[in-house]
Formats: sequence, structure tokens, C-alpha cells
Amino acid sequence: MSTERIASAALTDGAAAGPGTLMPYIRIARLDHWPKNVLMLPGIAVALFYQPERLTWRTVVALALTLAATCLVASSNYVLNELLDAATDRFHPHKAARPAVSGKIRTRWAVLEWALLAGAGVGLALAVSTPVAVMAAGLWLMGVLYNVPPIRLKDSPYLDVLSESANNPLRLGLGWFAVIPDRLPPFSLVLAYWMSGAFLMTVKRLSEYRELSAQRVAGPYRRSFQFYTEQKLLVSCIFYAVLGAEFGGMFMLRYRPELVLMAPLVAGVFAHYMQIAYKPRSAVQHPERLYLERRLSAYLVLCLILFVVLMFVHVPVLYEWFTVDPAGVASLWEINP
Repeated sequence: MSTERIASAALTDGAAAGPGTLMPYIRIARLDHWPKNVLMLPGIAVALFYQPERLTWRTVVALALTLAATCLVASSNYVLNELLDAATDRFHPHKAARPAVSGKIRTRWAVLEWALLAGAGVGLALAVSTPVAVMAAGLWLMGVLYNVPPIRLKDSPYLDVLSESANNPLRLGLGWFAVIPDRLPPFSLVLAYWMSGAFLMTVKRLSEYRELSAQRVAGPYRRSFQFYTEQKLLVSCIFYAVLGAEFGGMFMLRYRPELVLMAPLVAGVFAHYMQIAYKPRSAVQHPERLYLERRLSAYLVLCLILFVVLMFVHVPVLYEWFTVDPAGVASLWEINP
């Protein structure tokens, strides 16, 4: 893939403008989106639970380097997205102000930024371990497949959601392999994370579709919206939520049945997230701003606390009820009615 091809896809080259300032190039790297990399945490938590002896200063350094590498690769993808979406972002009521749309950047410099961020991110990941580098390269590759024509998965119905949400298990893998580089994470957990991410992404599409359809710009802004309807998106939400719950249940019963006790709370998070999608200018369209939803934030904090507690509590009766064998990991406490 040549840099000229990427450059030609941008709406405005910005070459007629002066050199400008560094700020537009910082903006297109979207540093405010870095908090999304918190999705690495479940991979880290599960890995440390099963091999707590891995928690050393060396692992802490590896995690810090992996987090930095993930942020750099993610920013590389954001730069590419900014360039190749310029032609359609001009139809969006809020994204029309992005630097690439308004001609505040030079395409060749943005392409260089994209390449340097990707190289630095994957190189830093390689310094941690080969599996971490593979995950980082996979995250970068998904950005290419998602944005670059003629593949450009973001224009394909359903594949747009599945490809973008694939970043979730890749981030989980980054967290896992930074701790345990010589074993694969549970496949059921990977699939549950992917399908749950697909649910969240479809809810985002639903909120965008409702808002942009009302303004009659949904189709011009995103090609897949020419196929989607509100009904199709709602059905997709249910489909991905059920798959996420099914694979999540497999993981719980095989590795940690105690986590079943938090299932109602997780279901409440999914339901509340869907409810938020129907608000005007919903925060689900901008996941980096979800912290402004106080009830959802409280739900998530409660889920996190309960998750940590249940990972270290043993409830033997659950193993009898579900007819499963313990995973062989010692617990801190035992609750045996």
C-alpha cells in the first residue's frame, strides 16, 4: 500500500495552506481516546489471577511498555481514519470540524505521522515480546483493513461492526501476553470479549443512525447506513448480546463459576447502555466521554469490584449445582454454606 494512495483518498490535501502548527497533527492522533485502552485490563487481571507469580517489577515494566505501544498504534489508526474519512466526515454535524476536513493538515505529513506512530508502537511492543508485537501489528492491520479501500470494511454492513470490535480481543491479548507470553488466553473469553464489543459498537451505530437519519445525512456520512435500518440494528444488538453472554457463560463455568453471581449486574449494564443510546447526542457515540454518564460509571465500578472479589472467593456449592470441576487455582476465601 503506497503513501500516495492514502494521500489521494483524503478530501483535502492542505498543501495550499501554510505549514501551520503542530496542534492539528496532535488532534488527529486523538490522545483523548487513549483511555479506551483500559480494555487491556481484563486480559491483565485474568493472566495475573492464574499465574500470580508473574507479578514482578519486570512484568510491571512490560505492562507499561505494552500500554505505551498500544496507545501509539491506536493513534496511528486514528490518523489514518482521519485522512480517509475526510470526504464523508464533512456530512457529519460534529466531525465536519476535524482538521483533515477543514484543510488544516498536509496529507504527506499526516501520512508520515501515521507511519512513524505505527513503527514506534510495533517496535516498542517487540521490545516486550514477540506475541505482544503480533497483537500490536494485528491492531494496526485491523486499522488498515477497516479504513483503506478497496477493502475498507467500515463501508460493509455487519463487517464494519465485527472488524472494529475485533480491536477488543486484540487489546485483551496485549494485556494477557504482556504478563504470560508463552500461553494463549482462554478462547471462550476472547470470543465473549469480541461479541460484547460488537454489541457496544452496534449500539453506537444505532445511536448514530437515529441522529443522522433525522438530519438526512446518514447515507452520505457512512455507506453502511444505506443498508442499515433501526430494526436491523436492534436485531443485531440482541444477536451480539446473546453471543457475548453465551461465550461469557462458557468461560465462567469452565474457569470461574463464581462469576455467575454477577451476571444480573452485567445484564443491567448492557440494558442501561442501550437506554443511553436513545438520548439526543448520546455519549455512546463518543465512548471516551462515557464517564459523564454517572449511573453507568457507578454500574461499571460496582462490576469491577465484584469481579475482583469473585475471582478470589470460592463457593463450592456452585460447582455442585453446575457440575463442573474447580480450575485448580487457590482462592483467598471460601464460602461454604
